[in-house]
Amino acid sequence: MSTFLLLECSPHGERSLGGQLAREAIEQFQFGRPDVRLVTRNVATDGLRAISAAYAQGLVESWAHTSDAFLDSEQLIVELEQSACVLISTPTHNFAVPSALKLWIGHVVRDGRTFKRGTRGKIGLLKDRPTLVLVRSSTPCVGERASQPDFLTPYLRHVFSVIGIHSIDPAIKC
Repeated sequence: MSTFLLLECSPHGERSLGGQLAREAIEQFQFGRPDVRLVTRNVATDGLRAISAAYAQGLVESWAHTSDAFLDSEQLIVELEQSACVLISTPTHNFAVPSALKLWIGHVVRDGRTFKRGTRGKIGLLKDRPTLVLVRSSTPCVGERASQPDFLTPYLRHVFSVIGIHSIDPAIKC
C-alpha cells in the first residue's frame, strides 16, 4: 500500500482554496486505486508544540530519542518516512513559509535522525520521494505579473535536500 502525505499549512483549514485543490487532486489520483492511503497533517490547526528548551537541550546532549519533548518530532518524521509521495499545500506569508510550516520543518529537520553531519556539510538520511508544492499567494509571485519575490520555493528545496528529499516540484503557483 502506498501512502500519500498531505501537509496543509493554511490557517484557513478546510476553507483553504489551496487545500481544497490539493484534496481534489489526491481524490482524482486515488480513484480506482484502493492501495493508496492518504495521511493528512494540517500543521496550522493540529496544535504542534513549539520547540522547547527541553527539545533544544536534547539535541545538544544527544538524548533526543528518550525525551517526551520529541514526541511530536518523532511522529512527524515517521509520517514522512512512511510516505511514498508528499503534497504540500501552503500559502506564502511575508515572501516565505508560514510559521506553521516553519514549525513542522523545525521538528522534522533533526540532526542524527533525518540528517547527519559530514565533512562537506549535512547528509540526508531519508529516502528521496516525489514532493509537490502547491503555493497560494494573494498576489502573483511568478511570471511577468509577479509583484513579489518567491523565497518559499528555493527555501523548501534546500530544507528538503538537507534531509535527503531532492525531488521537489512546485506544482502550481497562484
